[in-house]
Amino acid sequence: MGAMMNRLIQEAAKLPPDEQEEWAAVWLDELASGRRWDDAFAATQDALGRWAEEIEKEVASGLDTPMDFDRRR
Repeated sequence: MGAMMNRLIQEAAKLPPDEQEEWAAVWLDELASGRRWDDAFAATQDALGRWAEEIEKEVASGLDTPMDFDRRR
């Protein structure tokens, strides 16, 4: 376990039991949320890769042009 996690646990141990439970619920929810985000992001990578290939083909064939973000209106 890392130093920061040890410090977190030591500080949390100083809290009253009901507050420890509240904080534990928040931290566990955050961890679960992070895992869900990672899973959702990973699941989109194949589709994003296919879309990028399609766009590259459209640009190469002249059907589309890349955006020029430096150009002023």
